[in-house]
Amino acid sequence: MRRETQNLLLLLLGGALLKIALGGTYVRYVKPGLFGWLLAAGAVMVALAAFAIARDIRSGGTVGHEHRTRSPWMLLLPVFAIFLVAPPALGADSVTRNRVAAALPRPAESRFPPLPPGPAPELSMSEFVTRVVWDDSGVLDGRTVRLQGFVVHPAPGATQVARMRISCCAADATPVEVDVAGPAAARLADLPADTWVEITGVPRRGTATDANGHVPTLDTTAVRRVPAPRDTYEY
Repeated sequence: MRRETQNLLLLLLGGALLKIALGGTYVRYVKPGLFGWLLAAGAVMVALAAFAIARDIRSGGTVGHEHRTRSPWMLLLPVFAIFLVAPPALGADSVTRNRVAAALPRPAESRFPPLPPGPAPELSMSEFVTRVVWDDSGVLDGRTVRLQGFVVHPAPGATQVARMRISCCAADATPVEVDVAGPAAARLADLPADTWVEITGVPRRGTATDANGHVPTLDTTAVRRVPAPRDTYEY
């Protein structure tokens, strides 16, 4: 590969990293805590490419031999894909492809903090499912909670609300799912997959088991559509 090609690839790759970092779409690839590292990596690549290009210009030529091959330019394809195509956040399709969910890890502490105040506190999907599975204090028994997520239709006649949870990046994403039942569940059945909603209801005791992948059931009393959050993942 000629030096000009190497410099161009390095410049474009660094520019692509800066684009997704500064444009905010990086949260579709990695967790927000990695923003600084992504920004630094892109800046370093661009700086190295600029230094190499300036050095070659000052030297008045290039070093190396040209090889008649198209393979180096194939490396530009993923760079162009980053520039031209912003992938959607993982959603209902990712949930239905991963029907057998892994059991949630037991928290380091068996005691949970108090629920947020109010008659219907809002919980993240991950906290809700973790509490249902591991908190045996009964704090959720008969308690109304609010959850936000997207609609999933895993099978005909079945409806869930879910979020994707990641530890590092989208490659390790796993679904956190809640089955919906109760008087307001019919409204969810009529909504298309990936519609974002807020549901209010009471968890049905004993429904999250090993047999169903620790998916609890919420007896839903209210449903309202909400806009998708800027960061659709949980961590």
